[in-house]
Amino acid sequence: MTVRIAAPRDVVFAVVSEPYLERTPRALRAKLEVVERGDDFVLAAHHTRAYGLTATTLETVRFEPPERVHFRLVRGPVPHVVETFALGGAGDDTELEYAGELGTDLWGLGRLWGAAVARTWEATVEASLESIRVEAERRAKRA
Repeated sequence: MTVRIAAPRDVVFAVVSEPYLERTPRALRAKLEVVERGDDFVLAAHHTRAYGLTATTLETVRFEPPERVHFRLVRGPVPHVVETFALGGAGDDTELEYAGELGTDLWGLGRLWGAAVARTWEATVEASLESIRVEAERRAKRA
C-alpha cells in the first residue's frame, strides 16, 4: 500500500514516530500502549477492534529516521508478522509505502485464519495511513 502525502518526509516521520518515542497522545491511548521505550526502539501493545472484540498485539517497533519504521510481531493472533513503513519522495511531498508479511501455521486451518486476520490487518493499516496523511498535511500547512 502506498499513499502520497503533501508534506515533507521529516514531518511525516514525526507523525509516525512521536506516539511511540514521545508521550502517546490521549486520542491514541485506546489503540496504543508503549510498554518499553528506548531511543529508537519500543515494545508496544496495539489494541484493534475486530468482529466486536478487541485484539491486542505486542510488537517491537524500530525507527530509522527519516526513512523507515520496522514492526515485528512478538505476540498476536498469528505466529509471524513483519511490516515496514518506508518514506520516500523529494521536496514537499512524501510517498509512504507499507509492506507487510503475515505467516501462519496449522496448514489449511492456519491459511483460513490468516486470511481472516489479514483482512482486518489491511483495513487497520489503510486507516492508519489515512490518519498519518491527514495529520502530516495539517502540520505542513501550519509551518
